[in-house]
Amino acid sequence: MKHLPLFAALLLSTAPAFAAEAEDTLITVTGKGLKDLPGDAALSLIVIDRERILNTGSNRLESVLADIAGQQQFRRSDSRSANATSQGITLRGLGGNASSRALLVLDGVPQADPFGGWVAFPAYATRRLDRIRVTRGGGSGYWGPGALAGTIELESVGGNAVRPFDGAIAYGSRNSVDAQGALGLTRDKGFATLSAAYGRGDGFIPIVERNRGPVDRAAPYEQASVALRAVVEVAPETEAQVTANGFTDSRERGTDFSRNTSEGVDGALRLVGRGRWGWQALAYVQTRNFTSDFAAVNAARTSVTQSLAQYDTPATGWGGRLEIAPPVGDGVSLRLGADTRQLTGKTMELFTYVNAAPTRQREAGGRTGTTGLFADASIERGMITATASARIDWWTIKDGRLLETTIATNAPFTSLLFADRSGHEFTGRAGLAVNPADWLALRGAAYRGWRLPTLNELYRPFRVGPDATAANALLSPERVTGVDLGFTLKPADGFEIGVTGFWNRMDDTIANVTQGRGPGSFPGVGFVAAGGFYRQRQNLDSLTVWGWEVDAKLRRGDFGLTASWSHVDPTIAASRAAAPLNGLLPAQTPRDQFSGTIDYTGSLFTASATLRHIAAQFEDDQNSRSLNAATMVDALLLVPLVKGFAIEGRVENLFDAEVQAALSGTGVVERALPRTFWVGARVSF
Repeated sequence: MKHLPLFAALLLSTAPAFAAEAEDTLITVTGKGLKDLPGDAALSLIVIDRERILNTGSNRLESVLADIAGQQQFRRSDSRSANATSQGITLRGLGGNASSRALLVLDGVPQADPFGGWVAFPAYATRRLDRIRVTRGGGSGYWGPGALAGTIELESVGGNAVRPFDGAIAYGSRNSVDAQGALGLTRDKGFATLSAAYGRGDGFIPIVERNRGPVDRAAPYEQASVALRAVVEVAPETEAQVTANGFTDSRERGTDFSRNTSEGVDGALRLVGRGRWGWQALAYVQTRNFTSDFAAVNAARTSVTQSLAQYDTPATGWGGRLEIAPPVGDGVSLRLGADTRQLTGKTMELFTYVNAAPTRQREAGGRTGTTGLFADASIERGMITATASARIDWWTIKDGRLLETTIATNAPFTSLLFADRSGHEFTGRAGLAVNPADWLALRGAAYRGWRLPTLNELYRPFRVGPDATAANALLSPERVTGVDLGFTLKPADGFEIGVTGFWNRMDDTIANVTQGRGPGSFPGVGFVAAGGFYRQRQNLDSLTVWGWEVDAKLRRGDFGLTASWSHVDPTIAASRAAAPLNGLLPAQTPRDQFSGTIDYTGSLFTASATLRHIAAQFEDDQNSRSLNAATMVDALLLVPLVKGFAIEGRVENLFDAEVQAALSGTGVVERALPRTFWVGARVSF
């Protein structure tokens, strides 16, 4: 990895954590941030605990998040076979392109790629995580820009959950390996963990059998990550948390010239004060790089040629956050703070291949930044909790450029330097929760959020097969206004059901809009072959979504049942060049999603089975191609043999359902993961 020197420096910065006394005592530090906000009771919020995180069929973060119906990536494939750039996450049907519209944070640090806004899922080993909180809706109040559709908070293992050793290894179908391990050191007033994860597989052939040709082959993957975290009490009621993470990810897409790689190193320092005046200060830096080759396959799938090489995409993100929680009286909580996030990145590409050699070179990129002030207050009075938050953000878009040259002569043929832009956004949230009885809770919230376009959306044109999409340096920020109304019933011990209805309107929705069809030359992308589509990123007038979410859980002794159902009804409003999309549905957005799990946890074994259903969804912006509905079943069996040692068996997609992940204009279907078996062992001391 190119960034290992930075990673090594971050590891060395944690060395003082190991200098504590040798005796193991009760941990008084937690490794967490400030306590949860009371006003969260007014939101549609779901918590996934560590037991569920560890017990899924795939043992991957995407599978864990799929428990929350309505959470989706742009493509149905997971991070073993999808192109990494398609892994944007969203909620509530606010999809339509591959940039994330849900804000993902790990221990308070935003995780979206600084250049493209997608999520590097292989960086997050499940055994490192202690809790996941998913807030559907909620706007951009406390956590900041990007939370259009909601917020996903990942929390690392800490405190008394740290073990001297914790690990698991499994062998699966198609010569696959899934291994994770962690060492933990606990001392008085502190702890440290060092963890690593590794996964590989020979892969499956993405193109379904009926559409395959001689060029199609299995798509292997290899992924690894490492993380070091140290938490130390540095003063009474004050702890320092130092984190360093690194990952590398290599995948192929099932033909020659289809390999893509990702790598990154992150470092963060967070100070948390838990005294009468609560406070926390966070600083972080992220480095990323991405490479990808792109292939052109003929209609008979008998030949493949390289069409583009994205050989270098360096990106950096850095930022910080400062907040205080002053003592303002019983039943009243207040958070005041400021945050900033600054991003820079560019893509370097070779394209227009002639006789297997590139003839042109491209550089595209720039800088964006946001800086905001926020206030969040909650009041608890008897059965009523009221909450309100507000923030103002100042944003900048700078140094945008698209430079293209002819390789043979080094002569430029595109030299676009885009004007700097800036602006500000006011957002906020207000909510009310009422508990008239122990068995009933009512809640409602209204909110407004926003998202700045990514550098990828602003400046980088791209191709997928014969289709080409132009960037748009004049894109405006996306803005969401929304309302939630819901209730939670607890009619009996161990039984809970929550229902939420919502309405969202996203103005200036960024989408890839079809402008023409090849053969022909088009602005921003050049020549598009016959059968290919020319698209451009544009701001649509709006995307309006209404729908509901139902979440239920039941626990009876050793048996448990959880279920989640999301229904959305999205509609695009578009005019001018995008007018043909008016009244259509956004691409890659199913109306219904369902996830249900039944589990048994006893002294002899633990078992679970999960059923997931995804309704049909359109592949393209014009709603001309549709991906079929899909239903999958995953299962797990865990048998402890002695204390601290257990064997496991897992299966993904038990009935080998064809989960369509992509459909080309010529009718070629790409599928997501086929049936996959795993057998392995877990060890914990």
